[in-house]
Amino acid sequence: MNDATMTATATRGELTVDGRRLSYLDFGGTGRPLVALHGHLYEGAAFTRLAGALGPEWRVIAPDQRGHGESGRADDYSREGYLADLRALLDHLGLDRVALLGHSLGAVNAYQFAARHPGRVTALVNAEGPVALGLDGTNPLGFLLALPYDAPTRDELVAGLGQAAPYFADRLRRNADGSWRLPFHPQDMYRSEEQVHGDHWADWTASTCPALLIHGTTGVIPPEQVRAMADRRPGTTTAELDADHLLPVTAPDAFAAAVRAFLETV
Repeated sequence: MNDATMTATATRGELTVDGRRLSYLDFGGTGRPLVALHGHLYEGAAFTRLAGALGPEWRVIAPDQRGHGESGRADDYSREGYLADLRALLDHLGLDRVALLGHSLGAVNAYQFAARHPGRVTALVNAEGPVALGLDGTNPLGFLLALPYDAPTRDELVAGLGQAAPYFADRLRRNADGSWRLPFHPQDMYRSEEQVHGDHWADWTASTCPALLIHGTTGVIPPEQVRAMADRRPGTTTAELDADHLLPVTAPDAFAAAVRAFLETV
């Protein structure tokens, strides 16, 4: 078995969807395809270590979802918008059937795509993706609205980010004119978070492929919801990691081991 501390190299590709750039990392190889969808504020590169742990049995493809990383900003951050991008990516790559993995926002996108296109998904990994979220009306990304999007220099942007700087400083982008920006627009992410909220039980229970639900001990899915998600969807197993909501980043080795063990069964 590969050590989860291994990393992998990827080729960056892109396609155009409705006049907007959709960028992705393809870690290559001849293994079975697994498409990995990141959460809010992240990008496909978050799965580099996972790709190293899963190869060569699995070819990991990790898009920068709309408005993130190297992909263009969108006017629409609706559920259907994200799912249309995923469908376009699979068609672009000529992939009829894939395993889908998602974290947080990406997990909701993954299980909703499986609900709408069950014939295209062979297995599903849901990492910290609730089925009922934001029903109290709060938006956990509200803090973003106080952050600058860009600045003339990198130092000025880092200074403007304040306490948030350590989370984003290593992923800042330099613009053609020499200025610097975040790898996402704060207002876009706030809008996207608003539109991922809802009761998605019908989507979670609509697909029948094997599924793994990975949750952290201090994650965002309440324990009773974890149990209900496993009970109400046949073919679902669970794995609890000693980690927070950001488990692919904060517990990468344990995360990769759990994913690999599940994929060995499908």
